[in-house]
Amino acid sequence: MIAHTDETGMHVSGKLYWLHVVATTLLTWIGCHAKRGRQAIDAFGILTEFVGTLVHDGWKTYRDLACTHALCNAHHLRELTFVFEEMGQAWANRLIDVLISILEEVKIIGGPLPTDRMAHYRSLYAEILAEGDAVNPRAPPTGKRGKTKQNKARNLLDRLYLYADDVLRFATDCDVPFSNNVAELVMRMNKVKEKISGGFRTLAGLESFCTIRSYLATLQKQGINTFDALTLAFQGTPIQPRFA
Repeated sequence: MIAHTDETGMHVSGKLYWLHVVATTLLTWIGCHAKRGRQAIDAFGILTEFVGTLVHDGWKTYRDLACTHALCNAHHLRELTFVFEEMGQAWANRLIDVLISILEEVKIIGGPLPTDRMAHYRSLYAEILAEGDAVNPRAPPTGKRGKTKQNKARNLLDRLYLYADDVLRFATDCDVPFSNNVAELVMRMNKVKEKISGGFRTLAGLESFCTIRSYLATLQKQGINTFDALTLAFQGTPIQPRFA
């Protein structure tokens, strides 16, 4: 099973709360919590029980979950574009080309890449990261408590090195998408709501919004007219979504 997750802030009477999304191509769930991290995930009890492949942006709280992981390469493309255009580092543009080439080949084949092709791309991947390493030496310890701050390119390189299998999982598992677009599309509507009409006056209002959005987003994925669904819900005969 493939699931997507993301989170974003939403204001209630001027106080920041967090919307959390767990979504598949068939279902959408949105919840709210005062916390962004593990406390919220534990309270919801969804991702703590998940045993499939979770697509996300690499946030550490997700990484601590005991499931298979896949990283969003749309995020990587944006970060690599910044490193290339704003920091002037050519290795980043080379890696963009490689990731896009892998994606195009996966689409042509319609499944996971053969072993020899994966070996070829992994070799290119490692070669390009080594090039990035050479121009982004790790900042030495400052003697202060905590991790030494690194530049954006160094942090990106560390993630691409450490989680290479998760970066390239879309090429080895044909069910895993290239990006986390499924979750990000859900979040986009929530941010549009806040931008146009502002936050919420009460937490109960936000909780109701999460329930309604979860229901309508799920029905929309399943090809059901949402206006008709709302009409039937108010008439006391709500449409029940499919769960498989």
